[in-house]
Amino acid sequence: MYVTTTIPYVNARPHLGHALELVQADVLARHHRRRGAPVRFQTGSDDNSLKNVLAAEAAGVPVRELVDRNAAAFEALRGPLDVSFDAFIRTSAHPAHRAGVERIWQEIAHDLYQRHYEGLYCVGCEQFYQEGPCPDGHPGPLQTVSEQNWFFRLSRYQDALLDLIGSGRLRVEPAARRNEVLAFVAAGLSDISVSRSAARARGWGIPVPGDSDQVIYVWWDALANYVTALDEPGAYERWWVREQDKVHIVGKGVIRFHAVHWPAMLLSAGRPLPTAVFVHDYITAGGRKISKSAGGTADPAELVAAYGVDAVRWWLLREVPRVGDVDFTEERLRARADEDLANGLGNLVSRVATMVHRFLDGHVPPQDEPLAEISVDAALADFDFRRAAIEVWRIVEEANRYVEAARPWAQPRARQEVSLGRLVGACRELADQLEPFLPTAARRVAAAVGGERLAKPRPLFPRSGV
Repeated sequence: MYVTTTIPYVNARPHLGHALELVQADVLARHHRRRGAPVRFQTGSDDNSLKNVLAAEAAGVPVRELVDRNAAAFEALRGPLDVSFDAFIRTSAHPAHRAGVERIWQEIAHDLYQRHYEGLYCVGCEQFYQEGPCPDGHPGPLQTVSEQNWFFRLSRYQDALLDLIGSGRLRVEPAARRNEVLAFVAAGLSDISVSRSAARARGWGIPVPGDSDQVIYVWWDALANYVTALDEPGAYERWWVREQDKVHIVGKGVIRFHAVHWPAMLLSAGRPLPTAVFVHDYITAGGRKISKSAGGTADPAELVAAYGVDAVRWWLLREVPRVGDVDFTEERLRARADEDLANGLGNLVSRVATMVHRFLDGHVPPQDEPLAEISVDAALADFDFRRAAIEVWRIVEEANRYVEAARPWAQPRARQEVSLGRLVGACRELADQLEPFLPTAARRVAAAVGGERLAKPRPLFPRSGV
């Protein structure tokens, strides 16, 4: 599997929405690695945006300084969130990116032409609109832009895109988003501007080959990262040509770029296509989309420092639905962590270990049939992370019910060995199944119930105390 996240603008530090994509991609990557499949998990930062230029001007610092500082904050999320990405591409710094973007530009030259254009432009979205205000809620009026641009013949690929998505050769999930894309394409595609004035871009970005007065539109620059970062010997052939499972994880605000523009660009260039685009909805705060421009962004590194990586990852996986926005508060994060991690998982492991020490001197008895048969495969194949997390949690629920029903403390020694053997087995299975979701917690659970003799029990997930 080749799984990617979008690469966010770095005009400010990351927020919880960026953490959501990283964690979702990490779950897929870890899940498939556990099953022995080769995996490449790639993320990165979109450095070549006008938003970054304007943010640097507002801060009174050079663009390079701001971009380097904020990109480092995105890459550093690997540690706090315990994510396992294999590659992080920075579009202004990756040695192969510019040459790769220029190569694709030449490959689609037969679908490019120049003309004058005037329209309303949202810097926040980095795209033109027919009218304002910005549909994604970026503040301020749209800018009137009039300039000579390069255009791509997107209209030429309408029928091909309808067939590609309608047939399922390019999966767009969930179905509501697929239908949205199909309706958009069926309504008729217009050619799109794929360059910007170098003067308006302040000279920041990748120049159009042979036209130094223009820079390549940041989205066409950014989308190319999915192939330009495959610059190690044989990587492009391995992960983009031969790989049968190429998945993009994206937010609903950028679905057209990934399910319409990107495959059209690849069709024009004669390159292989992705196989799936999974679209998640938004995390909101007070009903408004969390974004860098709106402030109050819920810094994921700060949340992890306050509540721990397991609490943050579990909230993102357990609370975010497959369809629909979800409102975030720290109170909800604490409540979910206390209920599930401290009272559910932590209490289960502690009770089991305590009983094994009390009744069996810490020695692990033989283990027979599992308490719960679960499978997360179908849920993750549908990109339903909440359903997959709930499926894993069935082990906790079944084990806690078994404790109350079997009452090992009231059983004779022979029955205690059977009951506690099953419970230790359930905890070990839980550690194994949790690994893609909560790798840090999984390691702690495995340490608590591993070996022939259990370690002395200690609290795994202290309550928040709030």
